[in-house]
Amino acid sequence: FLSLVAEFCCGFFVILILGNFWFLAVLYLLWLYLDWRTPCAGGRRSQWVRSWTVWKYFREYFPIHLIKTSELNPNHNYLLGFHPHGVLVAGAFGNFCTEPPFKNLFPGLTPYLHIMPIWFGCPFFREYIMSAGMVSASKESVSHVLSNKGGGHASVIVIGGAEESLNAHPGNLTLNILKRKGFIKMALKHGAHLVPVFSFGENELFKQVANPKGSWLRNVQEKLQKIMGFALPLFHARGVFQYSFGLIPYRQPIHTVVGSPIPVKQNLNPTTEEIDQLHALYLQKLKKLFEEHKSNYGIPAHKSLIFE
Repeated sequence: FLSLVAEFCCGFFVILILGNFWFLAVLYLLWLYLDWRTPCAGGRRSQWVRSWTVWKYFREYFPIHLIKTSELNPNHNYLLGFHPHGVLVAGAFGNFCTEPPFKNLFPGLTPYLHIMPIWFGCPFFREYIMSAGMVSASKESVSHVLSNKGGGHASVIVIGGAEESLNAHPGNLTLNILKRKGFIKMALKHGAHLVPVFSFGENELFKQVANPKGSWLRNVQEKLQKIMGFALPLFHARGVFQYSFGLIPYRQPIHTVVGSPIPVKQNLNPTTEEIDQLHALYLQKLKKLFEEHKSNYGIPAHKSLIFE
């Protein structure tokens, strides 16, 4: 959906340039230049956009549910690690970029969903995603959110990133996380409490063309990801009036479970050993969260998370 909106915005910008409204395009480019750092400085959210009625229908389509397992004291800042990426990241968008799911369960906390910086270079589209509460996934942006001295801010980071979307097959439980420790370092530097979040059903929304590691397709996808910065999973689901083929996601329930916070003491210069220790604890808590709730959402008892 977001990709379609981005394409529409880019197309509209091209029409302005080629048509008789080129001066509007020039004014917007000037605005883009002056406003370039905003996605790294907390964005520009709009309560009106986040409360559009269309998001209510979007959440009800699957449906999307947010499950609270513990209180999050608004006097602290938090870094929420979201898993898995899936193809659409529907759980992250539906719960953290629309009202009122997160607001009702965690009053006093403001969530910021960090996404790839490349999206903020898309004319007009950048204004829309910022209004929904999305900000850049750059270190500068995460630092800006977590440096709020009064607390009450929550950075939401999809830890597996674009690479993990290539594993987004129904039933797959592989997470790209063993080498991803940057979020741990950021939490330590700012004293932000870590919160594991697992979104059950995220990988069930689409079927993806088989791309096992080592296959020619996977090799091409990984090379393109390194060049462009984002992955290109070949996926399909249902159509508007039939269920055999299309790009509309399947109606599969998504249950996004927010775990208990891991207290983190601020450490401006954490050592590699300290980062590794906290990373190991985070993996332990994430696995525990998954094991405690998997039976509620149709995951067989013999299946567990795979970290790579």
